[in-house]
Amino acid sequence: RAIAGIMVTIPEYFAGKNVLITGATGFMGKVLLEKLLRSCPDVKAVYVLVRQKSGHAPSARIADMVNCKLFDRLREEHPNFPDKIVPMSSDLTQPELDVSREDQQTLVDCINIVFHCAATIRFNEPLKDAMQLNVLATQKIMALAHRMKHLEVFIHVSTAYANCDRSVIEEVVYPPPVDYKKLIDALEWMDDKLVNLITPKLIGDRPNTYTYTKALAEYLVQQECGSLNVAIIRPSIVGASWKEPFPGWIDNFNGPSGIFIAAGKGILRTMRASNDAVADLVPVDVVINATLAAAWYSGSQRYTRPKSLLVYNCTTGGINPFHWGEVGMNVSLV
Repeated sequence: RAIAGIMVTIPEYFAGKNVLITGATGFMGKVLLEKLLRSCPDVKAVYVLVRQKSGHAPSARIADMVNCKLFDRLREEHPNFPDKIVPMSSDLTQPELDVSREDQQTLVDCINIVFHCAATIRFNEPLKDAMQLNVLATQKIMALAHRMKHLEVFIHVSTAYANCDRSVIEEVVYPPPVDYKKLIDALEWMDDKLVNLITPKLIGDRPNTYTYTKALAEYLVQQECGSLNVAIIRPSIVGASWKEPFPGWIDNFNGPSGIFIAAGKGILRTMRASNDAVADLVPVDVVINATLAAAWYSGSQRYTRPKSLLVYNCTTGGINPFHWGEVGMNVSLV
């Protein structure tokens, strides 16, 4: 923290800290893990909640993940970085996150900073599944965070589109159209057919269950954070890296990346879109830098910063708008 008016740097703040990351195997989670270990080499340990998948244990999944090109620069600069990663078996959809009692106690005793990145980003996810992953999992992570003895800051990664039904989105948490607690209770007894039937009415002007449940999750965080030091990051459409660890890194063909690649290859020749609509793209490394900076500010200034929950819109459309009508021209120039 700031001492005698001197603010510590981001690497200095993270030095000696134990960090917990959910969603570390996802697109943003990987970049967060790499950037944290590379730029803050004195971080004590990074705990990652990972579910077993296709018979592969969490430790094996992480070992395989860090062998990808994304971690090459980190490997050159800090060859022993895997020693600081502590995988823990978890399933966010299960009671108590399916984390063992022993691992829970470890987290309760040592974690200083939480980055909650895990979410489903499928636009067509059934409402029940989206609620499980985006709302209930957030509630469980917050419950665990309340037990942590040395927690300094909790960062919740949301989306700028959580409130896409509004023409102006300020850096505040907006109340959702329904009480999330009542919706959770109702979904307990409703069958899938009934839920699917009422989903369009529930989500209203929002285009999908993703944006709807992310809005509910934000409100849940605000309502249940209590005395926790919390900040929310709202990125727009997260795309390939700008600079770090190298330009152009991407691990999927989702969203605009798939469109650009398909157009560049000549596979996609037409697309239905408004030429004047803003494609609010933001590089993943910009989002991760903002996320780490938010944790640093909220943590290092926790005794002097505003007591209210802080929200950061991480977007480009307001300052450097890129329109869908420009896609064809720019892709053809590459």
